[in-house]
Amino acid sequence: LLQGDVGSGKTIVALEAAVIAFENGYQVALMAPTEILAVQHFLYTRNLFRRAGYRVELLISGMPTSQKKEAKKSVAAGEAHLVVGTHALIEEDVGFAKLGFVIIDEQHRFGVLQRKKLMEKGSSGKGSPHVLVMTATPIPRTLALTLFGDLDISVVDEMPPGRTPIETKWLSEERMAVAWEIVRREVAAGRQAYVVYPVIEESKRELKAAVKQYEILSRETFPDLRVALLHGQMASEEKEAVMERFRKGEIQILVSTSVIEVGVDVSNATVMVVEHAENFGLAQLHQLRGRIGRGSQHSVCLLVSPERITDEARERLETMVRTTDGFEIAEVDLKLRGPGEFFGTRQSGLLSFHIANPIRDHELLELARREAFAWVADPAAAAEVVRLRQYLSGRWKKRYALAEVL
Repeated sequence: LLQGDVGSGKTIVALEAAVIAFENGYQVALMAPTEILAVQHFLYTRNLFRRAGYRVELLISGMPTSQKKEAKKSVAAGEAHLVVGTHALIEEDVGFAKLGFVIIDEQHRFGVLQRKKLMEKGSSGKGSPHVLVMTATPIPRTLALTLFGDLDISVVDEMPPGRTPIETKWLSEERMAVAWEIVRREVAAGRQAYVVYPVIEESKRELKAAVKQYEILSRETFPDLRVALLHGQMASEEKEAVMERFRKGEIQILVSTSVIEVGVDVSNATVMVVEHAENFGLAQLHQLRGRIGRGSQHSVCLLVSPERITDEARERLETMVRTTDGFEIAEVDLKLRGPGEFFGTRQSGLLSFHIANPIRDHELLELARREAFAWVADPAAAAEVVRLRQYLSGRWKKRYALAEVL
C-alpha cells in the first residue's frame, strides 16, 4: 500500500516501479476508477515513456469497438508494456502475455473481487503479479490489514514545494449566501470553483441534484459567469470536452457530482462547495477536497449540510474541518465503519472479534507483528516471546486475562 495525500507524487513512484517490471520482461496494468482519470494517466504515461521505447495502451469502455479490439490484441501479444484502463481491464476477453505488476489507483473505489480479478490475469501457473495499491485515504479494511501485517505500507509524507494548506469550513444550508459570496470573490480574482452535489437527478430523498442546481446557478445565482455541468451519465467525449474547457479556464464554475473525485488536476481551482456534505463518506470528501489546493494560492473547501444531521455525519464533517491528513481521516473512518472482513470481501462493517480491536489495540497488534516476524527469522530468539508475555501480563492481564491464555 502506497499512501500519500492527494498530489503528493504517488503516481511517479508507481511508474518508477513499472520500469523495473518492463526491464525484466513483464507487462504492467494500471487500473483507475474513472475514464477521466484513466485517460489522464494514459496521456501522461504515453508522453513520459515514448522516448524510452515503451508502448502504452488505453482500454476503457467508452472507446470505439475497433480501437478496443486493437488494444486487446496488442496486450495479448505482449506488444504493450503498460496497459492503462478502467474496469474494462477485468473483462473476460482481456488477456495478458506476461503480466508481472498490477497498479491500482484510488483503491478505495474498487471492490475486493474486482482487484482480485485483475491480479488473477497474471497468475497462469507462473506465480501472481506484484501488486501496488495507492490511495490518499485507505478504506477501513485495508487500513486494518496493514495493522495485521498482511500489507506492506509505504507513506509519502510530504507535499511538493509551494503547496498551501486547504482551509475547510462547515456551513449550514441557511448560510449558502456566504458560500456563493466566497465563490464570486475567487472567480473575480481570476480563480475557478467546483460545486458538488450527491446525485445527478432529483430523487425521493430530497437531495439537491446536479442537473437542476446547474440550471439555477447558471440562470439565477451566477448569470454573468461561465458555468458548466459534469456528471457520470454524460458521454466520454462530452465529459472530456468539459474538463478540457475547465482546464483552459474557459469555464469559471464547474457544477458536478462526485465524478470529479479523482483524476482532476486544475491548479487554478481554489474553492469547492460541497452541498449535502453529510451524504458523502470521509474518503470521498477527502478526495473531493484534493481537487483544490493544487497551486500556490490559498484554497477553501466549504462543506454545506442541514442543521440536523446524524451524530456519525457530524463526526465526519468535524474530522474534515480538523485535519487534512489522509491517514488520520482513514483512522476515523475505521472507527466509524469498522474494518470489514479479513478473510472475506466486505470492506467495512463491525468487528466479529471477541477480544482484539484493531483501533484500541493497535499498539499490541504492531508489537505482535514485529515479534512474529522476528520469531520466523530466528526461532531461537525465545527471549522475544518472553518479553511479549511480560508485556501482555503487565498491560492486558486485568482486562482480558490473556496471560493465562498464553
